[in-house]
Formats: sequence, structure tokens, C-alpha cells
Amino acid sequence: MSIALACGNLTKKYGRTYALRNIDLQLEENVIYGLLGRNGAGKTTLLNTIAGSILPSSGTIEAHGKPLGRGELPKDFCYIRDQYKHFRGAKIIEILQFAANFHSHWDWTYAQELLKLFRIDSQKKIRQLSRGTESLVGNIIGLASRAPLTLYDEPVLGLDVLMRERFYKTLLEDYANYPRTILLSTHLIDEISPVVERVYVIEAGSLLLHDEMEQIRTAAYLIRGNSEAVASFTAAKRVLYREAYGRGTLAAIFEKLDEGDMQQARQLGISIENLTLQKFFSYLIEGGS
Repeated sequence: MSIALACGNLTKKYGRTYALRNIDLQLEENVIYGLLGRNGAGKTTLLNTIAGSILPSSGTIEAHGKPLGRGELPKDFCYIRDQYKHFRGAKIIEILQFAANFHSHWDWTYAQELLKLFRIDSQKKIRQLSRGTESLVGNIIGLASRAPLTLYDEPVLGLDVLMRERFYKTLLEDYANYPRTILLSTHLIDEISPVVERVYVIEAGSLLLHDEMEQIRTAAYLIRGNSEAVASFTAAKRVLYREAYGRGTLAAIFEKLDEGDMQQARQLGISIENLTLQKFFSYLIEGGS
């Protein structure tokens, strides 16, 4: 296992307020990760800290086993921010030319193909673009850079369903041909679930969960039934969220269930259903808040 990027006890404080609290994160080479969290959870702060735009209060960042100095960027690194605030008067082609200078793996032929695929006029200026088209310009840079370590901050903001699906499909196709480490920061867990292999969930600057996406798909359940029965069934299980209603209780659990568990549930009169990923995310956040 080769680690492309590692953060150890990464902390960022503003006065007495923690924006990041003891973040431990490891990104293996050639894996697609999701960084999930609601707005204000600390996703962008974490990415900006990794990118050297924000200096941490404490903790370490390593790229390929090499500790990074304060403000030092990882080698062969591409960070796609959510906006281009300092390039409003530049044309799209100028932005791409600027980006190409910083990425040794840049593929101009592929960049031109992506402009056609996403129906973007390269002569338009950034300030003329819709929010969605601006996101696509960033995504083109992230794809055409072919950087071994690529971070995306909310890559589908402003995009309609068709363009979101087109971006994810294009990302997976190019990743299959050019494997690299990719981190997608978003709050849209259902949308990225077919794309990412592993996820980190962040809330209030702290990591709540790090797991395989497949594990989440197969071990997240919603339990309903008599309060005593639900309490008995969940006694030794990881409960993310619990809510009483009348004489009944609803509980979200995160644990693999076997046939013995299912038989016990039937005997107790408990209903069990799989949680959607978005519901799992919501219950995890609510239970961890």
C-alpha cells in the first residue's frame, strides 16, 4: 500500500474556535475518495490546508512519505476550487493555458475534447459564465491535468442532472485509463456513491467516519418497532441515531447483519430496511452532532 497523501492530527483554530480538529486522513495511490459533509463542516478548510492556502495550527501533512513544510504544495498536485475569484476577466482558453503550465501531465488534446463534450466556448470570459459552466471549466482542468493527486471542491455546483452524470461518467472513464488518487468533496452522497471507493465524513471540523463505500451500502439499516424490542436488538450494535415515537422507536444502525440477526428481528416483531446513502449520511451527522 503506497500513500499519496497523509494528514496527522491536523488542526486549525481561529481564536478558540476549531475549524479542523485532529484530522487523521490517508489517501492511497490510485483510489477515488469522497469527502462528505454539509456546508460549513470543514471540507473546504481541509482542502485549502492541504493545498497550502491555509496554514494549520498544528499537525502534519505528508505527500508520498515526505513531510511538507508550511505552505508547501504536494508534488504533481491539482486542486480544483469552487470558484475563480481572481480570474474574472480572463478567457477560458487563457485559464486552461495558465493551468497547463503547472501540470506536467497536461493533455491538450483531451482538454479540447472536453470543451466539445461539455459544449463550452473557450473564448468566453469567466465573468460571463453561469455557475455551472464555471464548475465545468474547473472540472476540465482537473481531468486534463491528469495529476497523480487531484482534489475537487464541490465539482458539480450549478450543474443540471445531465451534466453531473456526464462529468461523473467522464471522470470514471479517464480514471480507468489513467489511474490516480482523486478526492471529491461534496454533500451529495447518493450521487457520488457509484463513483467513489472510500469515504471520509466530516462534521464540525472532526472526522466522524472513514470506510469503504461498499461497507456503507451493505451495513446501514433502519430499525423500527416496539421500544423495548428495538433496545434489546440494538444493545450490542453501533447505533447512529435513535428516535422515539409513541411506544415505538426508530433506530439507524451501522453494522453487518447475519441470518441470526434477521431471525431475532422477526421474533421481536422488528422491521428492518436498508438505509439510502443520503439518509445514512443524515443520521450519522445528526447522531454525531
